[in-house]
Amino acid sequence: MTNFVHKNILHTKQFSKEDLETIFKTARDMEDVISGKTSGWQLAGKIMASLFYEPSTRTRLSFESAMKRLGWEVITVAAAKSTSLSKWESLEDNAIINAMYSDILVMRHPEAGSVQITSDATEKPVINAWDGANQHPTQALLDVYTILKERWRLDNLTISIVWDLKYGRTTHSLVFLMWLYDNVDFRFISPVELKMPEKVITFLKDKNIPYTETTDYKSGIDNADVIYVTRLQRERFTDISEYERLKNDFILTNDVLLSGKPDITIMHPLPRVNEVDHEVDALPNAAFFRQAENGVPVRMALLYLLLKD
Repeated sequence: MTNFVHKNILHTKQFSKEDLETIFKTARDMEDVISGKTSGWQLAGKIMASLFYEPSTRTRLSFESAMKRLGWEVITVAAAKSTSLSKWESLEDNAIINAMYSDILVMRHPEAGSVQITSDATEKPVINAWDGANQHPTQALLDVYTILKERWRLDNLTISIVWDLKYGRTTHSLVFLMWLYDNVDFRFISPVELKMPEKVITFLKDKNIPYTETTDYKSGIDNADVIYVTRLQRERFTDISEYERLKNDFILTNDVLLSGKPDITIMHPLPRVNEVDHEVDALPNAAFFRQAENGVPVRMALLYLLLKD
């Protein structure tokens, strides 16, 4: 197996293409573990601290499922109010204590930079499970893995990303990973108020990666290979009337999909609200539930690669 040099998983920009090849090869092996075809990947006696100071379903449960399937144990924090952070304990002290009780820390926190602070405070591996307005690197990894499984390639793709691009951190992380591949063309479809932030646009310009921005849904998915839909995040709006004004503007239906390729891969990081009509679920190229399922082998791979030595 190729040497995996990373000690922590904090952001998507830390990875090379070779890193992704190692992660995805290991994830395929982990699918065989899940199906019962192979064994011997278990590392006895390891404990993961599952530190979720912000709500989560898929990320938290898939990490905990991944740890259990590897034969390891999990200790859990499900809300900040249940910890000494609610007593004004510092993140540094909290990290030191959690690291004493575990071998690896998986952390979601509402403050940007919180995971880096935790990583700096301990020698134990730390995985970023989403930190405020920053990144969601493990979601991006499972998204790219899903594209690979659905399209059988990662080069020569047109990817349309739709809806809340301002607050949709999963979309930012996806862009920061897919630039590693050749001839990837991005199309950003959103209202002007929610367009892709300047940090992502600047990154694409610096890397000479083609992209277009549009407010027209149907033209934005024309000839695209992948459509990646995000929800409108009500919790990020300071003005709820603005959310109410926008919430029904970009809804993916079978009629909208007629403008795209018949086999366009339909993705969504979930949860969804109303932005993907349930009629889309029956399409064979609707990959969003397979996408969520891929979180387990990818996160098993990351845990194994960080703890195997």
